[in-house]
Amino acid sequence: MNNIKFENNRLFILDQTKLPNQEIYLEMKSLEDCYNAIELLQVRGAPAIGIFAAYSLALFHENNIEKSKEYLDSARPTAVNLSWATQRILNAFRNGKNLIKEATAIQNEDIDMCRKISEYGLSLLKDNYGILTHCNAGELATSKYGTGLGPIILGNEKGYKFHVYSDETRPLLQGARLTSYELEKHGIDVTLICDSAASTVMKKGLIDAVLVGCDRVAANGDTANKIGTNTVAVLSKYYGIPFYVLGPYSTIDFSSPSGENIVIEERGANEIKSMYFENPTALSETKCYNPAFDITDNSLITAIITDKGIAYPPFEKSLKELYND
Repeated sequence: MNNIKFENNRLFILDQTKLPNQEIYLEMKSLEDCYNAIELLQVRGAPAIGIFAAYSLALFHENNIEKSKEYLDSARPTAVNLSWATQRILNAFRNGKNLIKEATAIQNEDIDMCRKISEYGLSLLKDNYGILTHCNAGELATSKYGTGLGPIILGNEKGYKFHVYSDETRPLLQGARLTSYELEKHGIDVTLICDSAASTVMKKGLIDAVLVGCDRVAANGDTANKIGTNTVAVLSKYYGIPFYVLGPYSTIDFSSPSGENIVIEERGANEIKSMYFENPTALSETKCYNPAFDITDNSLITAIITDKGIAYPPFEKSLKELYND
Protein backbone atom coordinates (compact mmCIF):
# COMPACT_ATOMS: atom_id res chain seq x y z
CA MET A 1 0.00 0.00 0.00
CA ASN A 2 2.08 2.89 -1.33
CA ASN A 3 1.12 6.03 0.59
CA ILE A 4 4.20 8.09 -0.34
CA LYS A 5 5.76 8.06 -3.78
CA PHE A 6 8.98 9.72 -4.87
CA GLU A 7 9.38 9.35 -8.63
CA ASN A 8 11.59 11.30 -11.04
CA ASN A 9 12.31 13.90 -8.38
CA ARG A 10 8.57 14.43 -7.79
CA LEU A 11 6.79 13.79 -4.50
CA PHE A 12 3.27 12.35 -4.31
CA ILE A 13 1.04 11.30 -1.41
CA LEU A 14 -2.11 9.24 -1.21
CA ASP A 15 -4.68 11.70 0.16
CA GLN A 16 -5.93 9.88 3.25
CA THR A 17 -8.76 12.36 3.78
CA LYS A 18 -10.45 10.91 0.68
CA LEU A 19 -10.27 7.28 1.76
CA PRO A 20 -11.95 4.82 1.61
CA ASN A 21 -14.12 6.13 -1.23
CA GLN A 22 -11.45 7.68 -3.45
CA GLU A 23 -7.80 6.80 -3.98
CA ILE A 24 -6.26 10.10 -5.08
CA TYR A 25 -2.56 10.92 -5.28
CA LEU A 26 -1.53 14.56 -4.80
CA GLU A 27 1.72 16.02 -6.09
CA MET A 28 3.60 18.29 -3.72
CA LYS A 29 4.97 21.35 -5.51
CA SER A 30 6.07 23.58 -2.64
CA LEU A 31 6.97 23.60 1.03
CA GLU A 32 3.54 25.10 1.73
CA ASP A 33 1.88 22.14 -0.02
CA CYS A 34 3.85 19.82 2.25
CA TYR A 35 2.94 21.78 5.39
CA ASN A 36 -0.74 21.70 4.47
CA ALA A 37 -0.62 17.97 3.70
CA ILE A 38 0.68 17.31 7.22
CA GLU A 39 -1.62 19.75 9.00
CA LEU A 40 -4.75 18.62 7.13
CA LEU A 41 -3.90 14.92 7.74
CA GLN A 42 -3.64 14.13 4.06
CA VAL A 43 -0.52 12.33 5.21
CA ARG A 44 -0.64 11.05 8.79
CA GLY A 45 0.86 8.55 11.21
CA ALA A 46 4.11 9.37 12.99
CA PRO A 47 6.49 7.29 10.79
CA ALA A 48 4.79 8.35 7.54
CA ILE A 49 4.93 11.99 8.59
CA GLY A 50 8.64 11.59 9.25
CA ILE A 51 9.32 10.02 5.84
CA PHE A 52 7.22 12.63 4.08
CA ALA A 53 8.82 15.50 5.99
CA ALA A 54 12.28 14.23 5.07
CA TYR A 55 11.48 14.28 1.35
CA SER A 56 9.68 17.61 1.75
CA LEU A 57 12.64 19.36 3.36
CA ALA A 58 15.09 17.74 0.96
CA LEU A 59 13.13 19.04 -2.04
CA PHE A 60 11.79 22.39 -0.88
CA HIS A 61 14.15 23.82 1.74
CA GLU A 62 14.49 26.99 -0.33
CA ASN A 63 16.99 29.63 0.83
CA ASN A 64 16.96 28.96 4.57
CA ILE A 65 16.80 25.31 5.54
CA GLU A 66 16.67 26.07 9.27
CA LYS A 67 13.54 28.21 8.86
CA SER A 68 12.03 25.67 6.48
CA LYS A 69 12.57 22.98 9.11
CA GLU A 70 10.89 25.09 11.82
CA TYR A 71 7.96 25.76 9.50
CA LEU A 72 7.41 22.06 8.74
CA ASP A 73 7.86 21.04 12.39
CA SER A 74 5.06 23.39 13.45
CA ALA A 75 2.50 21.51 11.31
CA ARG A 76 2.10 18.68 13.90
CA PRO A 77 4.07 19.52 17.08
CA THR A 78 3.16 16.34 18.98
CA ALA A 79 4.51 13.97 16.30
CA VAL A 80 8.15 13.64 17.35
CA ASN A 81 9.06 11.74 14.15
CA LEU A 82 8.45 14.94 12.21
CA SER A 83 11.14 16.98 13.94
CA TRP A 84 13.39 13.90 14.21
CA ALA A 85 13.34 13.40 10.42
CA THR A 86 13.78 17.06 9.54
CA GLN A 87 16.72 17.24 11.94
CA ARG A 88 18.35 14.37 10.07
CA ILE A 89 17.93 16.22 6.79
CA LEU A 90 19.32 19.39 8.36
CA ASN A 91 22.33 17.45 9.68
CA ALA A 92 22.86 15.92 6.23
CA PHE A 93 22.76 19.41 4.69
CA ARG A 94 25.34 20.71 7.15
CA ASN A 95 27.58 17.72 6.40
CA GLY A 96 27.31 18.16 2.64
CA LYS A 97 25.39 14.94 2.03
CA ASN A 98 22.86 14.22 -0.71
CA LEU A 99 19.51 15.12 0.88
CA ILE A 100 17.37 12.87 -1.32
CA LYS A 101 19.59 9.89 -0.49
CA GLU A 102 19.16 10.71 3.20
CA ALA A 103 15.36 10.86 2.82
CA THR A 104 15.39 7.55 0.93
CA ALA A 105 17.50 6.04 3.70
CA ILE A 106 14.91 7.17 6.27
CA GLN A 107 12.18 5.46 4.25
CA ASN A 108 14.14 2.22 3.87
CA GLU A 109 15.00 2.22 7.55
CA ASP A 110 11.31 2.63 8.34
CA ILE A 111 10.47 -0.47 6.31
CA ASP A 112 13.04 -2.44 8.31
CA MET A 113 11.79 -0.86 11.54
CA CYS A 114 8.16 -1.82 10.85
CA ARG A 115 9.15 -5.40 10.12
CA LYS A 116 11.00 -5.65 13.44
CA ILE A 117 8.11 -4.12 15.41
CA SER A 118 5.71 -6.51 13.68
CA GLU A 119 7.85 -9.53 14.55
CA TYR A 120 8.21 -8.51 18.20
CA GLY A 121 4.48 -7.79 18.41
CA LEU A 122 3.51 -11.05 16.76
CA SER A 123 5.52 -12.96 19.37
CA LEU A 124 2.94 -11.82 21.95
CA LEU A 125 -0.10 -12.98 19.96
CA LYS A 126 -1.66 -16.36 19.27
CA ASP A 127 -3.65 -17.77 16.38
CA ASN A 128 -7.39 -16.93 16.53
CA TYR A 129 -6.84 -14.02 18.90
CA GLY A 130 -9.49 -11.33 19.07
CA ILE A 131 -7.73 -7.97 18.77
CA LEU A 132 -9.03 -4.46 19.37
CA THR A 133 -7.45 -1.52 17.54
CA HIS A 134 -7.90 2.23 17.88
CA CYS A 135 -7.07 4.86 15.26
CA ASN A 136 -4.87 3.69 12.37
CA ALA A 137 -1.28 2.49 12.63
CA GLY A 138 -0.84 0.33 9.55
CA GLU A 139 0.80 0.75 6.18
CA LEU A 140 -1.00 4.03 5.55
CA ALA A 141 0.67 5.48 8.64
CA THR A 142 4.15 4.08 7.94
CA SER A 143 6.04 2.52 5.02
CA LYS A 144 5.08 -1.17 5.23
CA TYR A 145 3.26 -3.42 7.72
CA GLY A 146 2.77 -0.57 10.19
CA THR A 147 3.20 -0.38 13.96
CA GLY A 148 -0.10 -1.07 15.74
CA LEU A 149 -1.41 -3.10 12.80
CA GLY A 150 1.96 -4.56 11.84
CA PRO A 151 1.69 -7.80 13.87
CA ILE A 152 -1.78 -8.40 12.44
CA ILE A 153 -0.67 -7.93 8.83
CA LEU A 154 2.53 -9.96 9.29
CA GLY A 155 0.61 -12.66 11.15
CA ASN A 156 -1.87 -12.84 8.30
CA GLU A 157 1.03 -13.42 5.90
CA LYS A 158 2.19 -16.28 8.12
CA GLY A 159 -1.24 -17.92 8.24
CA TYR A 160 -2.56 -16.60 11.56
CA LYS A 161 -6.31 -16.08 11.71
CA PHE A 162 -7.11 -13.00 13.76
CA HIS A 163 -10.51 -11.47 14.48
CA VAL A 164 -10.02 -7.70 14.58
CA TYR A 165 -12.44 -5.23 16.11
CA SER A 166 -11.69 -1.73 14.86
CA ASP A 167 -12.89 1.27 16.85
CA GLU A 168 -14.28 3.88 14.45
CA THR A 169 -12.07 6.44 16.25
CA ARG A 170 -13.89 9.74 16.46
CA PRO A 171 -13.71 12.49 15.42
CA LEU A 172 -11.73 11.73 12.23
CA LEU A 173 -12.98 8.16 11.86
CA GLN A 174 -9.51 6.83 11.12
CA GLY A 175 -10.47 3.38 12.34
CA ALA A 176 -13.52 3.29 10.09
CA ARG A 177 -12.01 4.98 7.03
CA LEU A 178 -8.46 3.64 7.20
CA THR A 179 -7.98 0.63 9.49
CA SER A 180 -10.98 -1.30 8.21
CA TYR A 181 -9.98 -0.29 4.66
CA GLU A 182 -6.44 -1.64 5.10
CA LEU A 183 -7.48 -4.87 6.76
CA GLU A 184 -10.16 -5.56 4.17
CA LYS A 185 -7.54 -5.05 1.45
CA HIS A 186 -5.35 -7.66 3.18
CA GLY A 187 -8.24 -10.10 3.52
CA ILE A 188 -8.20 -9.94 7.33
CA ASP A 189 -11.39 -10.53 9.31
CA VAL A 190 -12.36 -7.08 10.65
CA THR A 191 -15.49 -5.82 12.38
CA LEU A 192 -16.02 -2.07 12.73
CA ILE A 193 -17.46 -0.90 16.04
CA CYS A 194 -18.39 2.44 17.59
CA ASP A 195 -15.82 3.69 20.10
CA SER A 196 -18.37 3.33 22.87
CA ALA A 197 -18.78 -0.40 22.10
CA ALA A 198 -15.21 -1.26 23.18
CA SER A 199 -16.37 -2.18 26.67
CA THR A 200 -19.09 -4.43 25.30
CA VAL A 201 -16.77 -6.55 23.13
CA MET A 202 -14.32 -6.83 26.02
CA LYS A 203 -17.03 -7.88 28.45
CA LYS A 204 -18.24 -10.52 25.99
CA GLY A 205 -14.75 -12.06 25.97
CA LEU A 206 -14.11 -11.23 22.32
CA ILE A 207 -10.82 -9.40 22.91
CA ASP A 208 -7.53 -11.08 23.83
CA ALA A 209 -5.23 -8.11 23.22
CA VAL A 210 -5.34 -4.42 22.35
CA LEU A 211 -2.83 -3.02 19.84
CA VAL A 212 -2.39 0.75 19.40
CA GLY A 213 0.18 2.97 17.77
CA CYS A 214 1.65 6.10 19.35
CA ASP A 215 3.07 9.46 18.35
CA ARG A 216 5.33 10.08 21.32
CA VAL A 217 6.60 8.18 24.35
CA ALA A 218 7.85 10.01 27.45
CA ALA A 219 10.90 8.77 29.36
CA ASN A 220 8.66 7.19 32.02
CA GLY A 221 6.55 5.29 29.47
CA ASP A 222 3.56 7.64 29.29
CA THR A 223 2.41 7.68 25.67
CA ALA A 224 0.67 10.18 23.41
CA ASN A 225 -1.97 8.28 21.44
CA LYS A 226 -4.93 9.27 19.31
CA ILE A 227 -7.73 10.75 21.41
CA GLY A 228 -9.87 8.00 22.88
CA THR A 229 -7.01 5.55 23.41
CA ASN A 230 -6.81 6.27 27.12
CA THR A 231 -10.41 5.14 27.54
CA VAL A 232 -9.54 1.86 25.85
CA ALA A 233 -6.52 1.49 28.14
CA VAL A 234 -8.64 1.99 31.25
CA LEU A 235 -11.14 -0.60 30.00
CA SER A 236 -8.32 -3.04 29.23
CA LYS A 237 -6.97 -2.66 32.75
CA TYR A 238 -10.43 -3.30 34.20
CA TYR A 239 -11.02 -6.44 32.13
CA GLY A 240 -7.46 -7.76 32.48
CA ILE A 241 -6.66 -7.56 28.77
CA PRO A 242 -3.06 -6.87 27.64
CA PHE A 243 -2.69 -3.34 26.29
CA TYR A 244 0.25 -3.00 23.90
CA VAL A 245 1.63 0.25 22.51
CA LEU A 246 3.69 -0.12 19.34
CA GLY A 247 5.97 2.45 17.77
CA PRO A 248 9.50 3.10 16.52
CA TYR A 249 12.19 3.73 19.09
CA SER A 250 12.57 7.20 17.58
CA THR A 251 9.22 8.20 19.13
CA ILE A 252 10.72 7.94 22.63
CA ASP A 253 11.38 11.46 23.85
CA PHE A 254 13.84 11.24 26.74
CA SER A 255 13.69 15.02 27.09
CA SER A 256 10.09 14.62 28.32
CA PRO A 257 10.22 13.03 31.80
CA SER A 258 6.49 12.25 31.74
CA GLY A 259 3.35 12.77 29.71
CA GLU A 260 2.79 16.10 31.45
CA ASN A 261 5.66 17.50 29.38
CA ILE A 262 4.16 16.48 26.02
CA VAL A 263 2.39 19.28 24.18
CA ILE A 264 -1.07 18.18 23.07
CA GLU A 265 -2.22 19.60 19.77
CA GLU A 266 -5.74 21.05 19.69
CA ARG A 267 -7.59 20.95 16.40
CA GLY A 268 -10.56 22.70 14.85
CA ALA A 269 -14.22 22.28 15.73
CA ASN A 270 -15.11 21.30 12.17
CA GLU A 271 -13.59 17.85 12.75
CA ILE A 272 -16.22 17.21 15.40
CA LYS A 273 -19.23 18.98 13.91
CA SER A 274 -19.01 18.84 10.13
CA MET A 275 -16.18 16.79 8.63
CA TYR A 276 -17.48 13.61 6.98
CA PHE A 277 -21.10 14.61 7.61
CA GLU A 278 -23.52 15.89 5.00
CA ASN A 279 -24.93 18.37 7.51
CA PRO A 280 -23.41 19.78 10.73
CA THR A 281 -24.13 17.71 13.81
CA ALA A 282 -24.22 20.71 16.17
CA LEU A 283 -25.01 24.40 15.99
CA SER A 284 -22.32 26.69 14.64
CA GLU A 285 -22.16 28.58 17.95
CA THR A 286 -21.66 25.41 20.01
CA LYS A 287 -18.17 25.39 21.53
CA CYS A 288 -15.94 22.34 20.92
CA TYR A 289 -12.87 20.96 22.61
CA ASN A 290 -10.85 18.82 20.20
CA PRO A 291 -7.47 17.62 21.53
CA ALA A 292 -5.80 15.35 18.99
CA PHE A 293 -4.17 13.05 21.55
CA ASP A 294 -4.59 11.38 24.91
CA ILE A 295 -1.76 10.85 27.33
CA THR A 296 -1.99 7.20 28.32
CA ASP A 297 -0.58 6.65 31.80
CA ASN A 298 2.24 4.11 31.93
CA SER A 299 0.42 2.16 34.66
CA LEU A 300 -2.18 1.15 32.07
CA ILE A 301 0.35 -0.19 29.54
CA THR A 302 1.36 -3.86 29.48
CA ALA A 303 4.32 -3.36 27.16
CA ILE A 304 5.79 -0.88 24.69
CA ILE A 305 6.92 -2.65 21.53
CA THR A 306 9.65 -0.98 19.47
CA ASP A 307 12.02 -1.98 16.70
CA LYS A 308 14.72 -2.43 19.35
CA GLY A 309 12.64 -4.87 21.39
CA ILE A 310 9.86 -5.06 23.96
CA ALA A 311 9.92 -2.83 27.04
CA TYR A 312 8.05 -3.83 30.18
CA PRO A 313 7.48 -1.85 33.40
CA PRO A 314 9.28 -0.10 34.94
CA PHE A 315 9.62 1.78 31.66
CA GLU A 316 12.10 4.36 32.96
CA LYS A 317 14.60 1.50 33.14
CA SER A 318 13.56 -0.79 30.28
CA LEU A 319 13.33 1.91 27.59
CA LYS A 320 16.91 3.02 28.30
CA GLU A 321 18.07 -0.60 28.35
CA LEU A 322 16.69 -1.12 24.85
CA TYR A 323 18.86 1.74 23.61
CA ASN A 324 21.97 0.18 25.12
CA ASP A 325 21.10 -3.19 23.55
